[in-house]
Amino acid sequence: MPAPAITNALTIDVEDYFQVSAFAPHIRRDEWDARECRVEANVDRILALLAERDTRATFFTLGWVAERYPQLVRRIAAGGHELASHGYGHQRASDLNREELWQDVSRAKQLLEDLSGRAVPGYRAPSFSIGTGNLWAFDVLARAGHRYSSSIYPIRHDHYGMPDAPRFAYRLDNGMLEVPVTTLRVLSRNLPSSGGGYFRLLPYALSRWMIGRVNRQDREAAVFYFHPWELDTGQPRIPGIGAKTRFRHYVNIPRMERRLGALLRDFRWGRMDDIFLRRVEVSAYAAA
Repeated sequence: MPAPAITNALTIDVEDYFQVSAFAPHIRRDEWDARECRVEANVDRILALLAERDTRATFFTLGWVAERYPQLVRRIAAGGHELASHGYGHQRASDLNREELWQDVSRAKQLLEDLSGRAVPGYRAPSFSIGTGNLWAFDVLARAGHRYSSSIYPIRHDHYGMPDAPRFAYRLDNGMLEVPVTTLRVLSRNLPSSGGGYFRLLPYALSRWMIGRVNRQDREAAVFYFHPWELDTGQPRIPGIGAKTRFRHYVNIPRMERRLGALLRDFRWGRMDDIFLRRVEVSAYAAA
């Protein structure tokens, strides 16, 4: 059965392999500049794939990456994609206080806007690190000028998650929009169905079925995410990591590009701002 004609949101968290939160105990921040950077080549590879399919996406980009690869930021914008913020230094929002988070998000937003010449309304916290213990973070984001966030993952996970949060886009008390990545409701539990390591682990047919079910049954746009390093079979192997971390990071990376191509073929994709902010604007106009 063909997928319904709903435009889903395709999102890329632009960070390099050594910036993954699970590697933090093994790679110090002051080592980052000495590491082999592969993010530019990997993002260019993604841009080429999207151009082949005439598809637009949202790139949640680290300020750290933007600062070192300003031309990459400009290529993303020039390709018709949305540039959004992933913070500056890939620090989990749950590890920061209000002032530290303000310094991180305001620095990243200003940098991305200066480089691209465009407003940056969107933000995604590293590792989906906004939850019940730091909902005050949304006030910091609003103060910085962000209009929407995609920082809550409504699942139960050992590193993140807020399983009782709404599954689909909702308005916050401060006027911002929170747009969670997609889950499928099965037997009173939310199952991850929006990309990342789960997309590499599960058979593609199952991922396709879950996204299609959200489109058909919930009549909602799915929010899918992945990282540039997930397509990179040549990335350096990190020594000393545990078996679970190794499995989660490297599983099925050689299959990722082919699966991504199938995903682009099987569904309609677009930018977060076009799908969700425009929906809010249309609703407000209709209500006026």
